[in-house]
Amino acid sequence: MLRRTLITLAASAALTSPVLRAQTQEVTYLLPAPSTLPAFGPWMVAQAKGYYAQEGLKVNFVAGRGGVDVAKQVGAGNAVIGGAIGDTPIIARGQGIPVKAVAVLGAGSLMQLVTHKDAKIESPRELKGKTITTIAYTDTTYYALLGMLSKSGLTKNDADIQAAGPAGVWQQFAAKKAVAMAAVPDWTISAIDAGAQVDIMPADVYFKSMAQSILASDDTIQKNPELIAKLVRATLKGMRDIMKDPKAAADVYVGHMSAHKGKEDSIRRTFEMYNKYVYAGQKVIGQMDEARLAELQKFYVANGIVPKEAALKDLYTNQFAGLK
Repeated sequence: MLRRTLITLAASAALTSPVLRAQTQEVTYLLPAPSTLPAFGPWMVAQAKGYYAQEGLKVNFVAGRGGVDVAKQVGAGNAVIGGAIGDTPIIARGQGIPVKAVAVLGAGSLMQLVTHKDAKIESPRELKGKTITTIAYTDTTYYALLGMLSKSGLTKNDADIQAAGPAGVWQQFAAKKAVAMAAVPDWTISAIDAGAQVDIMPADVYFKSMAQSILASDDTIQKNPELIAKLVRATLKGMRDIMKDPKAAADVYVGHMSAHKGKEDSIRRTFEMYNKYVYAGQKVIGQMDEARLAELQKFYVANGIVPKEAALKDLYTNQFAGLK
């Protein structure tokens, strides 16, 4: 009886032992920009609520230099997983980088064309000759801007498009040094908080670019699909929480991200904007829309951004979509 009791106690102690804790797998998750940006709310909420830990993972978030750089690092095996945009695999495959999108965070486009309300811009066509800010000329939000302009019969040469960086893109707009900006919800809320009165034109109305995505290499998908499934599942739970209750999610987020202390209302409004323009509308959470991807790839090829079309099956997999 004593021996049996000791065995039971030893087993209970093992649950909190360093040996068991050592079995937690440590993973580097490469993001295209600093993790402090509200755009990465699903990831940070997932971490704050222990969703990665529940999967037996300790996730370390590291900032890369944009989605294409993330794709290169993931494709080279320097990180198991990374964040980008649903469009990114098109560019990556065009450069011979063997990565796929393993989840897309929403059915909408991450990018919106934001204009000053008093400018009364009702169509991208009205931006001919006007100044537009964008983060960079190699960013997918810039390509989405070009797509919107092209659907209105304009080219990049018909407007004064300025690459202003992640802060300048909204600061210059808010200061009325630009009529419009190619924005993500974070920047739109920042501009509004700075006093701008805006109109928002979702990219989807003109050009169906994509939401954020999760990238993994062909090699990891084949050899360690269980790990990818855990990472995707935990992240999608964070997105689901934002969709269900943006206020509660904002409180969790701010509690986890000290850089945003006292900004709960701003984060809530940002999350609500993501819900409205980006996250909503997926039939299965995380699922890639193949028809949309095919149309995007045609645009990228037609505009010389990539040399030729890749097989669609090389650009994504839906095997990890949903909260299985």
